[in-house]
Amino acid sequence: MGEVPPFTLVQLRYFTAAAEARSMTGAAQRLLVSQSAVSTAVAQLERELGVQLLIRHHARGLSLTPAGERFLQEARGFLGHAAELAETARGLGTTAVGVITVGCFTSVAPFLLPRLLTACAAGHPGLSLEVTEGDAARLRSALLSGECELTIGYALDGAEGLDLEILAEAPPYAIVPPDHRLAAGGGPVRLADLAGEPMVLYDLPHSRDYFRSLVAWTGAEPIVRHRTTSYETVRSLVAAGYGWSILNQRPVGDRTYDGGRVAALALRDELPALPVALARVAGTRPTRRAEAVAACARRVLADWPGH
Repeated sequence: MGEVPPFTLVQLRYFTAAAEARSMTGAAQRLLVSQSAVSTAVAQLERELGVQLLIRHHARGLSLTPAGERFLQEARGFLGHAAELAETARGLGTTAVGVITVGCFTSVAPFLLPRLLTACAAGHPGLSLEVTEGDAARLRSALLSGECELTIGYALDGAEGLDLEILAEAPPYAIVPPDHRLAAGGGPVRLADLAGEPMVLYDLPHSRDYFRSLVAWTGAEPIVRHRTTSYETVRSLVAAGYGWSILNQRPVGDRTYDGGRVAALALRDELPALPVALARVAGTRPTRRAEAVAACARRVLADWPGH
C-alpha cells in the first residue's frame, strides 16, 4: 500500500470551499460550520503539507498562492473521486451516476446537446448532465475553476493548461442571400469570389480571428459591414441582404428566425476546418462520470451533423 496522505477529506473540503469563496466566513456559511473550524482545518492542512496555500488579507479575504492554485485543481479531482467511491460503496453499481457539469461552445450546442443528452440518458440513466454554454474563453475558465469537468467545443487559441481530444472537424462554408449571383449555381465557389463584398462577421473571441484569416488567405481584407455574437443573427442579416458570411455548423434547413432564407455554398478552397474537441484540465484523472460523457460524445460526433 502507498503512503497515507497527510490530510483528511474534511481538510480538503474546507480548503476548497475557502479557496472558491475567497473567504473563511463565506466557506463557513456554505459548509454550515463555524469560521474557526474552517480556519483551523486549512491551517492544519498547510502545516501538514509544509506549504502555504492561501494568503490571508486583513479585511480583504483570501487569495491563492501559486501552489494553492495547483493544489485546488488536484483537490477538486480528489474529492470528486472520493464521492464516486462513496457511491460505489452504497451499491449504486458500475454505471456512471450523479451530476456532472459539461461546458459546450455556443454555436456547437444546438447541434450537439440534444443528441448528447439522449445518448447519455440511454446509456447512463443514473447520470444527470448540467450544461454551461459560452465561447472559448468562458469554457476554459469554467474548466480551470472546476465549474465544469469537461467541455466540448472548437479547438481554438487559449488551450494552455488543457488536454484536448479531437472528436470531429467542422469545415467552413459560405452563406449568401438567395438572390445572390452565386446562389443559383449552388456551389462550390471560391472564397475570392466573395471576399470583395460586404461581410457579416460572427464576432466571438477567437472565432472572429479564424473567419478573418480565411478571407485574408485570398489576399483581400474583409469588408465587415455588421458584427454579431449571435449565430442566428448572422444568418438573418445575410438573408436580408446585408452581406455574406462564413460559418461551420450547417442547419438542416435554410430558413432564418424571421422567415428569410440563406443559400449555403461549399467552398472549393482548401481551407482549415475547425476541430471539435473534448477538453479537460491537463494532468487530472477523469471521473467515471466524465469518462461516460466523453464516450457518449465520441459516438455522437462520429456522425457529426451538418456536414
